Amino acid sequence: MPSGQLVPGGQPNGNHRWSRPIPPASGPVRFARYAFGPNRLGYCGPDEAGELFQQATVGREEPRLRALEQQFEGAYPYLELIARSNDIADPLDVRVVEAYWLGSPLVARVSPGALGPSLEARFRPRLRGDAWRWLATTPEAGAVPIHAFHVLDVFPKLGLIRTGEIDRALEVMDSCRIRWGRVLEVDGDWLVVSVVPLELGAGKLRLGAPRPERIRGWIDGAGFVEGVEPGDVVSIHWDWACERLDGRRLSALRAWTRRELEIANRTL
Repeated sequence: MPSGQLVPGGQPNGNHRWSRPIPPASGPVRFARYAFGPNRLGYCGPDEAGELFQQATVGREEPRLRALEQQFEGAYPYLELIARSNDIADPLDVRVVEAYWLGSPLVARVSPGALGPSLEARFRPRLRGDAWRWLATTPEAGAVPIHAFHVLDVFPKLGLIRTGEIDRALEVMDSCRIRWGRVLEVDGDWLVVSVVPLELGAGKLRLGAPRPERIRGWIDGAGFVEGVEPGDVVSIHWDWACERLDGRRLSALRAWTRRELEIANRTL
């Protein structure tokens, strides 16, 4: 297998670059770097992609950024739930932001008794019959308020799988989940990365064989992954590189993604 690929489980193979330090970013800036990909496509949050991008690339936390992020009606309630369950005052604390997008022990501290009522208040009015009953079982099954849960478990109940548009649903879910990819090539403002896609087989969601994919790293040289090189592993939301991942964060993202896939498959 070429050194630039990922082995089937998604573990980096070859000369990965954990030794290079990753510059820290504040919680709001880090949230913006993950939220920008779908926001620029008009899928969630306020119609302020330009400002979101500017503040995320400059890397400064300004009051306007927090106000924008509180308008992400899909993500922000999860951040509030994680913060509340961990006695953290700020939903945009960097620990909370990382827990939501990538996974961490913080999400495991959100009890089913806290997650269940939150899901009911937010989604039961939009679901009927079996769709809500399936979703209502997920907290006791071990679901936690991580982005992977929303993509793999909430979205199918609300969206396209229940309408029979399976191919379109898989495409959207795969793009929307936080993926990981090892950089094979830097090509101007683009990155060629090896990623592990989401597939549907025998009626179950699974991670497939790695494949190369071209994603956006920058716009006219401005982006979120400064100094990225072949061998680095980056996180990806839609077609946008969000940040470089060290070994700990990659392991967390892989483990929590697999965990949520198992839970989603119980009620798919």
